[in-house]
Amino acid sequence: MPTERMTQNRVIRLLRDILDYTYLGDLHDKNNSNIDEALLKKHLKKAGYSDELIRRAVNDLVISAKNSSKILYDLNKDIYSMLRYGHSIKLSAGEQSKTVHFIDWKTPGNNDFYVAEEVTIFGENTKRPDIVIYINGIAIAVLELKRSSVSVSQGIRQNLDNQKDVFIKNFFATIQLCLAGNDTEGLRYGVIETKEKYYLQWKEDENVKDGISLAARKLMDSKGYKIDNHLIALLYPERLIDIIYNFIVFDGGDKKTCRPHQYFGVLAAKARMGNKEGGVIWHMNISPPLSRHSGGA
Repeated sequence: MPTERMTQNRVIRLLRDILDYTYLGDLHDKNNSNIDEALLKKHLKKAGYSDELIRRAVNDLVISAKNSSKILYDLNKDIYSMLRYGHSIKLSAGEQSKTVHFIDWKTPGNNDFYVAEEVTIFGENTKRPDIVIYINGIAIAVLELKRSSVSVSQGIRQNLDNQKDVFIKNFFATIQLCLAGNDTEGLRYGVIETKEKYYLQWKEDENVKDGISLAARKLMDSKGYKIDNHLIALLYPERLIDIIYNFIVFDGGDKKTCRPHQYFGVLAAKARMGNKEGGVIWHMNISPPLSRHSGGA
């Protein structure tokens, strides 16, 4: 039976070798942040922004993410807005404002995807998430792994504990997906403050033939570990970008994301619209939506 270390090693290889994430290494002995300024500046420079725009934009993002006076929901919402819509900056009184986009949502391939492990975060009580996913140096997802004999629930509880004021709340200012898994149960996903019982398992819809789904499925191995296929499905770069940009909502104190059938339902509807076909999506929420209190949007 694989140990937690063996699972973690395999997951890192999967993200690096199959999904082409750049491996940042084992960061257990470093003072880490949810924003790697050097990596973010490198991306923005490549995108063509001026040095002063980059300096101002990155500084504003970092300061916003460190605001400890806000509850996590408001903090995360503010950062999400900066990431999704860009950050407007006016360099001088006589100039028009310019918007800096930290993530290229229109062309996913223009972004840099990274993975790191054992990421030490100093706080009131220091914590060390097993795996952290970054886009352009911004921490976007956290994954807690357990060995097969330990329930995924323990990983979910670790995520929830880490979000508390007494641990590393501010690290989660930029986090869009909270993940936990092991080799036998697979992967569970939620957003900030999603209660344990409402974490969901991703399920592919074989009937949806969009390019992202087909590309992700091509990388999946039905004979492999369940968690590997789940990770490919959720963290395939184009899909991760799509979910964060199109399937995240902040609704009256609850952050929400989609259930799998909602995601694929939207994709199917878009395909029919593109073909000028009609149709109806009939949806009934049997259980609450995925949010900090409940389960998808």
